[in-house]
Amino acid sequence: MEYRNLGNSGLKVPVLSFGTGTFGGTNEFFQRWGQTDVEEATRLIDICIERGINFFDTANVYSGGDSEIVLGKALKGKRERSIISTKATFQMGEHPNEKGASRYHLMNALEDSLKRLGTDYIDLYLMHGFDRHTPIEETLRTLDAMVKSGKVRYIGCSNFAAWQLMKSLSVSERANLEKYIIYQGYYSLIGRDYEQELMPLLEDQNMGLMVWSPLGWGRLTGKIKRGMEMKDGRIKSGGAIGSPPVDDEFLFKVVDVLEEISNETGKSIPQIAINWLLQNKTVSNIVIGARNEKQLLSNIESVGWNLLQEHLKQLNHISEQTLIYPHWVGER
Repeated sequence: MEYRNLGNSGLKVPVLSFGTGTFGGTNEFFQRWGQTDVEEATRLIDICIERGINFFDTANVYSGGDSEIVLGKALKGKRERSIISTKATFQMGEHPNEKGASRYHLMNALEDSLKRLGTDYIDLYLMHGFDRHTPIEETLRTLDAMVKSGKVRYIGCSNFAAWQLMKSLSVSERANLEKYIIYQGYYSLIGRDYEQELMPLLEDQNMGLMVWSPLGWGRLTGKIKRGMEMKDGRIKSGGAIGSPPVDDEFLFKVVDVLEEISNETGKSIPQIAINWLLQNKTVSNIVIGARNEKQLLSNIESVGWNLLQEHLKQLNHISEQTLIYPHWVGER
């Protein structure tokens, strides 16, 4: 397994981490993703560790905390060999203070996550989204105190706009507070918005990207092709609710090229889509998911080889997106 630095830190992590959005499945939204119980989760985690993947990603909002509970039980006896990332900010209850990035909510959220996970520290604690109602300095001072307490080792953020991330980094530098070391964001062959604003920022600030949904919300699994009836899976069950819209013809063109390359290389469509992401130098880690052992083993086979330059050019060309303003001004 290849290891890379986790963004702007000395922590070495495998290029693949295992996402646990399928663990629990105890509410309507996450049931569409999966309903992995403790026994199956333990088997999947053992497979990961056997193959050098010791990094596990979750969030307090996944199945209302049940994903963290399942992960904690599945990691029993393996915690010292594992790296755990979890997240906070999204709604966890009906009370107004059960969401956001205030000191009040984050301190409660961290303690709750520690209990559910059955651990006394979190390796990577991520802000799941930007809270425009809380001063940035309040959030960062709280996270800084968490690191100093030893309950959190590194901090990161997810789903921030570029200006929100840059302002946060500036506040940390000015006030001598812990900085976000990693950005977790959506990036795929059918969703390359990241490249326009966020990627140059991460390069400039020596940060890295932790990719979520590398298969475009399940659209690049090989189950959706031109002229083919959609097979059972996450998309058909409604698991792409809330995902960005993707034009059918654009998707089919990308999948057509993926299928051509698959026929030439003997690699699957998902493996090629994930390997394409690994060729981007800002990518520190890719969060892969799996409902079962077969999917997991297949996704793990995305590493250990590289696409040919010819194939990269084909994929880059067919998936190219129109630049947003002002990036098209003076573009050469």
